[in-house]
Amino acid sequence: MKILYAIQGTGNGHVSRAREIIPILKKYGTLDILISGTQADVNLDEEIKYKFKGFGFDFGTNGGINYKSSFIKADFRQLIKDIRSLPVKDYDLIINDFEPVTAWACKLRKIKSVALSHQSAFLSPKTPVISGFHLGRIILRNYAPATYRIGFHFKKYDDFIKTPVIRSEIRNLSPENLGHYTVYLPAYSDEFILKKLEKFPDRKFQVFSKHTKEDYLKSHIVVYRINNEKFNQSLANSEGLLTGGGFEGPAEAMFLGKKVLCVPMFHQYEQQCNALAAEDMGATVIWDEKEFDSKLKFWIENGNNIKVDFPDETEKIIKYLIENFI
Repeated sequence: MKILYAIQGTGNGHVSRAREIIPILKKYGTLDILISGTQADVNLDEEIKYKFKGFGFDFGTNGGINYKSSFIKADFRQLIKDIRSLPVKDYDLIINDFEPVTAWACKLRKIKSVALSHQSAFLSPKTPVISGFHLGRIILRNYAPATYRIGFHFKKYDDFIKTPVIRSEIRNLSPENLGHYTVYLPAYSDEFILKKLEKFPDRKFQVFSKHTKEDYLKSHIVVYRINNEKFNQSLANSEGLLTGGGFEGPAEAMFLGKKVLCVPMFHQYEQQCNALAAEDMGATVIWDEKEFDSKLKFWIENGNNIKVDFPDETEKIIKYLIENFI
């Protein structure tokens, strides 16, 4: 059996999940991997058959998406060319983790595909979402269409939704509390983050930054370049995680029994919805930048540890997918 596994490369969560799924898929046939987008900080360490620019969003360093800049930078001509040229007919099974080139190539050629992603969970009316009209909701529902779907979220809100795929390297850690806080806020500049953390001189912080090429120390704050192994150890030994409104990061922190403070990006519908669900799990959420200082202080002094035992069901999920969607 020939399998095509298409991965969205603009976020760490997609690539991290793929590292767990790929070895299992290889048991069922010949596997080709496709990735679009290049913003992830986690390496895949696998042979990539197809690599495309895809279509991503411009986040900048001010805490939100710049939709105007995103559409200006997008190369729609190349995107359409890639969609038309991808030989999806050559595969017996196509699995898609929120990747648009493969999704639309399959839709246009009426070829069945399986969405295996966190974003698929938002196709259920039972999944928590923020109220009101949001452009992001329309984009989320139409960005990567598929015939079948399996979604991931903090809870099994619907029959087709599973709990998070926790990386083996996280499952194998022995967590303890050495008193520092781990910080990962890629949508904000180092200057903004340091300004906020400097107000708590009696606390220690380990910041992981996309915006520095060198590690450095500023008073009680250590700033590291992105390093997967170092981040994992920092999180395992931390008191809590201060992060954005992603999915995998908070899920891993909850699995390790840590306090979680989420800062979802403004104008980012998915992150806002993730934060809503995380809040229901016990996380603290900064909904407005004006409350950053007060919420950070509250979280440090009164935040609760969250411990969730997300079972390791990845092998079972892939087996179910193979048996039911071919």
